[in-house]
Amino acid sequence: MEHEDVDMIGLETNDAAELDDMKKRLKEMEDEAAALREMQAKVEKEMSSVQDPASAAASQANREEVDARSVFVGNVDYSCTPEEVQQHFQSCGTVNRITIRTDKFGQPKGYAYVEFLETEAVQEALLLNESELHGRQLKVTAKRTNIPGMKQYRPRRSNPYMGARSRNPYVAPPYFFSPYGYGKVPRFRMPTRYGPYY
Repeated sequence: MEHEDVDMIGLETNDAAELDDMKKRLKEMEDEAAALREMQAKVEKEMSSVQDPASAAASQANREEVDARSVFVGNVDYSCTPEEVQQHFQSCGTVNRITIRTDKFGQPKGYAYVEFLETEAVQEALLLNESELHGRQLKVTAKRTNIPGMKQYRPRRSNPYMGARSRNPYVAPPYFFSPYGYGKVPRFRMPTRYGPYY
């Protein structure tokens, strides 16, 4: 009987330790949940401020100001690093940021953006147009600001080799008799490829 009492006391201490451990874990989870709620509220606040026209205009003005201090650098060698581009443009002024654009696989697209701290550095950088870096002639122009919703619409060009595609079925042009006696000659007929869905 005494042996059973000792085991019960040992179990109670184990239970108390487990209970304390669970309380500790619960407290950590609650702290984590509070931090997540705080972060979510902050993100929602930022998202609502983006929707605000006044802040959107301010961010557009900020973007224009940054673009006024930036240049576009074309024909950049694919093996070029941002440090090498920065070194090339260091003589123009203080370089704030180098952005070498990459595709979805992380391969460079062959152009970069250089942002300076001073607006005057852009004019100096434009003088480096047609300078060489890694054996390639760079194309340096002032960066233009993209205006949201102002994408240039280019209509699709028709392919002259595909013939005229239309929803209407093909109607033969009027015929006239040739003065040279060769029979009927179609007028205004363009050579077309066979299209089964006209």
